Amino acid sequence: MTALPELGRAAVVTIDMHRGHLDPAVATMPLPEVVAKRVVAAHGPLLRAARERAVPVVHVVTSYRSVAEIASNPWWAAVAGTDASRANVLNHQLPGSPGLELMPEVYGSDDLVVTGKKRYDCFAATDLEHALRSRGVDTLLLTGVNTNSCVLATAVAGNTRDFAVVVVEDCVDTMDPALHDAALSVIRQAFGWVATAEEVVKAL
Repeated sequence: MTALPELGRAAVVTIDMHRGHLDPAVATMPLPEVVAKRVVAAHGPLLRAARERAVPVVHVVTSYRSVAEIASNPWWAAVAGTDASRANVLNHQLPGSPGLELMPEVYGSDDLVVTGKKRYDCFAATDLEHALRSRGVDTLLLTGVNTNSCVLATAVAGNTRDFAVVVVEDCVDTMDPALHDAALSVIRQAFGWVATAEEVVKAL
């Protein structure tokens, strides 16, 4: 592995660590229950270490205004109601949904929550970049769901904005398990670092 960048100006950015993916009781696009539990649990040591070291923790949460807003994406409209992993996309993260809530295990009272994410890229139409720049952040420690869509898109977007991007591999996973390792390979090859939570904590 290429040595990690200096993490003195890092922030943990969790992506869609909400009940809509991770709580089997209410999830509209769930990860398998065993995978969801593992990903949530893996966040514990990383987030504790970040908070102890005053590293900002930012949670980005998808939320939509309406079905029409979701369906304006042609791909999502095309796969809705099919046998695709995102077939339930038109029912995902709508107003009033319990899925909008962060998993309680990952939230801390001093964390920043960026809501209103509408597409895979966490920077698109949100104030994430402002929140990071205003805190002097130059390095992103990315975690969350899904490795091959939102995590990948945000890694690409972070790279193009000249952030150093580190994906914490045991703190990410996907509804498309066959593409998890492939997505990490793409990130590692072209967009940033991939490291375990243990490696990141040591570097902090």
